[in-house]
Amino acid sequence: MNFDQSPMLVIWEVTQACDLACVHCRASAQSDRNPDELTTEQGYRLLDEIRRFGEPGAATHGAPGGPGGPLMVFTGGDPLKRPDLFDLIRYSVKIGLKTNVTPSATPLLTEDAIDRFKEAGVSRMAISVDGHDAASHDDFRGIPGTFDRAMVALRHARDIGLDTQFQTTVTKRNMGHLPEIAEIVTEMRSKMWSLFFLIVTGRALENDDLLPEEYEKVFEFMYDLSKTAPFGIKTTEAMHYRRYVAQRMKAEHGEERSAAAREVAFRTSGVSDGKGFVFVSHKGEIYPSGFLPVSGGNVLHDALTDVYRNNELFKKLRDTSARDGKCGICEYQKICGGSRSRAYALTGDILASDPRCVYQPHAAEALAG
Repeated sequence: MNFDQSPMLVIWEVTQACDLACVHCRASAQSDRNPDELTTEQGYRLLDEIRRFGEPGAATHGAPGGPGGPLMVFTGGDPLKRPDLFDLIRYSVKIGLKTNVTPSATPLLTEDAIDRFKEAGVSRMAISVDGHDAASHDDFRGIPGTFDRAMVALRHARDIGLDTQFQTTVTKRNMGHLPEIAEIVTEMRSKMWSLFFLIVTGRALENDDLLPEEYEKVFEFMYDLSKTAPFGIKTTEAMHYRRYVAQRMKAEHGEERSAAAREVAFRTSGVSDGKGFVFVSHKGEIYPSGFLPVSGGNVLHDALTDVYRNNELFKKLRDTSARDGKCGICEYQKICGGSRSRAYALTGDILASDPRCVYQPHAAEALAG
């Protein structure tokens, strides 16, 4: 794919309203909707613009969304807080976008709502599960009963044939219980386990984040699991997992390798904030990532396709040779490039090295020598 022309993934935060109180919430979500959210009609126009990424010459062939454009994800907050959500989903599907949704496990996520997701043409429903049991998950999410409600929703989706995805934010609170969460992913027959690695923004606290060495331990678990798991495994804001996978594959030489790990290393190779990925806020702001609150424009007066392709912020983020520090000289630069969101959150510099990467590039060793 040519990520200069088209993203692999577009995420629209349709609202920041949510009835949970998660300790790590990127959006610092509140219970009420913001009156400045994009309207239904503005949402339709945004979806039309996203579809233009898939027009001839946009180089989208092979993307998860297929020739029709990038993968479209409705997220929040809790998207179910918008009464027009199903109208927006149906329109997205109608114009040819592969469409996913990430509802919160609240009383709004009824069996009827899940049935309507499937009827509307949703390809996959993603649910966040951050603990291995009710006590740990509900403590993380801030509302009692959230774990049980998530399990009911996942079982119902499984029973009606709607694909699901687990989303787990990895922190010091749960890193020791990832094997138990993996067992639940297997039980629910989910297609994908997406592990989010903390960015200190919104309500997220830095002391919940892993140390660089702990990231490597989690990567080891993920890579080993990928060899036998009946589901795919991917990361968000852990671009250096691809470096870890490449190192492990190199070390294993002719031994049996994981097809799932290879897929992570090569299918998402180079995808990062603003490169293969774009995020639209509830107010229409165009961000390289939901975790990187530096705007390149607003869909109310800027074309999303133009901002993604031509805005200087996005162009700078796609130029991996422009990285500073060890990310700028790393031999895994093209497949990784480090998390720009994490660099910005912890240093204030979007081009700085990823502070949570333990790897020392060969070029750095040569300079030190």
